[in-house]
Amino acid sequence: MWDPARARWASVLRGGQKCENGRVKLAPVYPIRSARLMLRPITEPDVDDLVEYRSLPDVCRYVPFEPQSAEDVIARVNGAWRRQTLDHEGDSITLGAELVETGKLIGDLMVRWLSAEHSCGEIGYVFSPAYSGRGYAAEAAHAGLHLAFDEFGLHRVIARVDARNAASAQLVTRLGMRQEAHLRENEWFKGEWTDEIDFAMLAQEWPSRKLADCPACDRERPG
Repeated sequence: MWDPARARWASVLRGGQKCENGRVKLAPVYPIRSARLMLRPITEPDVDDLVEYRSLPDVCRYVPFEPQSAEDVIARVNGAWRRQTLDHEGDSITLGAELVETGKLIGDLMVRWLSAEHSCGEIGYVFSPAYSGRGYAAEAAHAGLHLAFDEFGLHRVIARVDARNAASAQLVTRLGMRQEAHLRENEWFKGEWTDEIDFAMLAQEWPSRKLADCPACDRERPG
């Protein structure tokens, strides 16, 4: 069966427009717009906004970092978060989610390239609780799926959720991702054994997942 996503990915691996010096390079065009957000690389002027929510214990409870100070955030801004392209398997990009109406950064989105051979990626997100209940995290994650499927041409995208984080599990379910596994006590995490729920979506499932007022959904999707 003809698979447009696999065909796009094969063209990249054969030396398409996203290849440089014989290597695959997944390079988004910034900023990435959704209905109410602008996703873009994080810079030092964003530090105060990031610390505002990344310093909160409740925000850090289910994610692999502890509450962060301004110094911690600056180190990431000038380190791992400087990456704006995915050059190798295992690379990730972290983008700030700016509220277009105010210019305030209210969360961040992670997209990771897991496998070239299997054309697989991962999304994750962290958002300020001050803006919860308004659909911003879902909007950003949906934009991340546009990036993974429509821009990068990946075949499969996963999301890994702490089983205690019901809100995050509900979010990825609303995006149309399927629960594929519930891993019992698979990780010693912050002093205790914890469960992980794995969600996934395939490229052929993606075209049916539209979000109201999404500018990318209003354009015809590839394939």
